[in-house]
Amino acid sequence: MFVIPAPNPVAFNVFDIPVYKYGVVMAVAIFVAMVLANYFYNISNSEEKSFRKDLIYEYAPLIIIAGILGARLYFCLLNPHYYLTHVIEILDIRQGGLSIHGAILGGALGLWFVSKRTKVPFLATIDTLAGSIFAGQAIGRWGNYFNSEAFGVPVAGQNWGLFIPEASRPVQYMDFTLFHPAFLYESCLDILGFAIMFLVVKNFGKTHKGMTFFVYLMLYSVIRFCVEQIRVDSALNVGIVPIAQIVSVIMFFTGMCGVIWLLIRSKQCYR
Repeated sequence: MFVIPAPNPVAFNVFDIPVYKYGVVMAVAIFVAMVLANYFYNISNSEEKSFRKDLIYEYAPLIIIAGILGARLYFCLLNPHYYLTHVIEILDIRQGGLSIHGAILGGALGLWFVSKRTKVPFLATIDTLAGSIFAGQAIGRWGNYFNSEAFGVPVAGQNWGLFIPEASRPVQYMDFTLFHPAFLYESCLDILGFAIMFLVVKNFGKTHKGMTFFVYLMLYSVIRFCVEQIRVDSALNVGIVPIAQIVSVIMFFTGMCGVIWLLIRSKQCYR
């Protein structure tokens, strides 16, 4: 039998205040994403007239705050009944409650502000987010592990899987103990996604601004749509369909239309 145990969610205490492993993991994920984002920006835009070395580092605090706010507000909007009666908990993110879809939107808005302020084309900055965010997501999913969340349906036979404490199990699965480690599946797929995005940046980063971002939207949408099929803790369902799958479909077609638009535009430029 192979069982992934449920971990202790607390990393350490500071003056009797617990610091959760979720927060530590997220901090590492954000740091790695920012380092890679700056790297991708520098290699993709070094020949542009508007190039400013280490632009992402310069505006990292703004981008990070925008991403975290977007992630938290999006999550709270998906759980309005709870947060309307527990308003103060909107500010408490130590134990989880961040949505990647909200982080993408918030980060994009932050980069839009950066592009307006610095006169750097928006597509040049948004590509940096897409090129690096997969790495951050691959790390960040382990924060879900420490919180015993983002898990899938019970495994058949109950002879392997991720152990979920009773307090974290949905009511309908109280009689089960071992579940599919959906967080791990997505983390592995995110690593593959990062490898693909690295190739996209290398081949299209300088010539097709926006291509990295639109490919990311398509690729992550497919990953999230598939993983969401087995998850049992979706934030919100529309009927029987998780809202994350609906958003993923919208993101996929947005990305596809963006790629087509860029390819058509590039052909027109070379006529």
